[in-house]
Amino acid sequence: MSKVLVAFYWDCGRMGSVDGLFVTTTEELDAAYGRQVYFGEILGKHSEVFGDLQPKDITVKSDDPAFIDKLVEIIGSETISGYNPLDYIEESDEEGDDEDDDDGEDEDEGLVR
Repeated sequence: MSKVLVAFYWDCGRMGSVDGLFVTTTEELDAAYGRQVYFGEILGKHSEVFGDLQPKDITVKSDDPAFIDKLVEIIGSETISGYNPLDYIEESDEEGDDEDDDDGEDEDEGLVR
């Protein structure tokens, strides 16, 4: 498993943006592409930020293992700053649960970036 330092960025229009800098593996990243990420109301009340993680949302900043290990050692966490979208992948999406969760709300009413 090769670790990479990556930057994440979603432009959410006039509401703002969501970004993060974190360490992950290329395998975890590849498995996350196409999966739904749900941040909730991180940009304020009624902001409801969610969407599918795409390769264009991620920029690899470094794949140097010595640098990445030292950075994680100094910071004390694999999330360097901001949000790590891998921590916000929908549970039902993780489990492959395709059941229809009809609670009477339209899923498309949120701020999809």
